Amino acid sequence: MPELASFVAERGLVDHHCHGVLLRDADEATLEASLTEGGPFDGGSPFDSAIGFAFRRLCPPVLGLDADASLSSYVRHRAGLGVSEVNRRFLRAAGLAAMCVDTGYRPEPITSPAELGELADAGAFEIVRLEVVAEQVGAGGTDAAGFADAVRAELSRRAAGAVGFKSIAAYRVGLDLRPERPTAAEVAVAAGRYLRAPERLADETLQRFLIWCANDLGLPVQFHVGYGDRDVDLHRCNPLLLTPLIRSLRGPVMLLHNYPYHREAGYLAQVFPHVYVDAGLATHNLGFRASTLLAEALELTPYGKFLYSSDAFGLPELYYLGAALFRRALSEYLRDVPEAERIAELMCGGNARRVYRLS
Repeated sequence: MPELASFVAERGLVDHHCHGVLLRDADEATLEASLTEGGPFDGGSPFDSAIGFAFRRLCPPVLGLDADASLSSYVRHRAGLGVSEVNRRFLRAAGLAAMCVDTGYRPEPITSPAELGELADAGAFEIVRLEVVAEQVGAGGTDAAGFADAVRAELSRRAAGAVGFKSIAAYRVGLDLRPERPTAAEVAVAAGRYLRAPERLADETLQRFLIWCANDLGLPVQFHVGYGDRDVDLHRCNPLLLTPLIRSLRGPVMLLHNYPYHREAGYLAQVFPHVYVDAGLATHNLGFRASTLLAEALELTPYGKFLYSSDAFGLPELYYLGAALFRRALSEYLRDVPEAERIAELMCGGNARRVYRLS
């Protein structure tokens, strides 16, 4: 076990779904708001939770504090180091070899993929969010008749500098998507509806249109599945709802997060050759229960179909927590698995390099 844990600790992880980190210092209120998908609440703190206790145990030593440092002393010490140093320390401590960065969510200024890669001393590649591209095209003055061609052209242009696309259909309409490619007439009608109030694209026909456009460009398509913030209706995010569409698509389908539907996602990865899964976001939110999560996710998932991701956003600590808890969970899971080192290489980075064709 110690030898395997050391081997896993030395693997450079490929984080196939993540976001930028904040360019400003994070005070205690920011830490509480960013720690979980829910944020602060009356009468308590998000730090009194599984992820909170993992944070308080694992993060202070990265900044040179004792593991039992109080939260207030941690915040003071963090501020004294400055945001650039804090970002650099946690991203380097995560031990990343490469990152696939979703650039479609920027509620405030965050690092670009290039800036993130420099902080982490790792390769950084872009994941293009489909809905953002369509919304930008809609805001650019196109009409309903020209919407489809304009979106296709912009996605093709963005694909040249990216390694994949991402769909947040789960947030906008749910995952119960019809399997067929929408016709040109259907897209034009749906575009007309959307362009009358072109802000938040939440149309089932246009969601399918975007997914099919991405599929045609030959890059992996990521889908948000399951666990997310309060904007998502969790019961509409079961990956089994995607089954008819998955049967129709031919390119790699990347199911992100998946909790609490990680077993269902594992089934899909087993029965469909082009489906891949991870347990990102939940890995660090479950804290030291991440080992149970990983074991359940891998009950059916072929080892060549599981990838690592953090889904970290904003706080560099989340990159580190995701990596540390994943390595711990993977080491525990593999201790009784034959060829454990080969399987560790696949899950830590080999699978992601193959699917995304990373150099």
